[in-house]
Amino acid sequence: MAHPNVVHSEDLAWEHRQGGGDFETWRRPLAQEAGGQKLGCSLYRQPPGKKAFPYHCHYAIEEGVYVLSGKADIRIGEETVSIGPGDYVALPTGRAFAHQIVNSGPEDLVYLCFSTMDDPDVVAYPDSDKVGAVAGFASGGDRLTAFFPRKAAVPYWTGEVDED
Repeated sequence: MAHPNVVHSEDLAWEHRQGGGDFETWRRPLAQEAGGQKLGCSLYRQPPGKKAFPYHCHYAIEEGVYVLSGKADIRIGEETVSIGPGDYVALPTGRAFAHQIVNSGPEDLVYLCFSTMDDPDVVAYPDSDKVGAVAGFASGGDRLTAFFPRKAAVPYWTGEVDED
């Protein structure tokens, strides 16, 4: 008898994500499909030469990556490190742990990405000087996402003062 909190990865469809240029990946949302609420886990398959996401850091969510097969270069802060099968990478919150994985091998890179599902989260993108606010992902309910250049920020009281 099956249990709703147990999923087999092969039973899940791959979600294809392509952001143009060098951004492309496939994802199977394991934790989400198994009813996870506070711990996220997805299986990723990333083609050679591709990046899954822009260089970024989280201010609420901590992530971890475990490589199953393939080779990659991961940029963490100011360093780039080669990783491969059996390597685990801890990615705490904050700008010092901004990160991006690039498949540097000749075959697909396959890895598990774990994350705390602390909600809401603020995401910074140092290369593009962009900021994102995301909420509602942990519950799977009403989701809110907003991404904007940091220079678009307004003073705290903007829109709050009555103008007579």
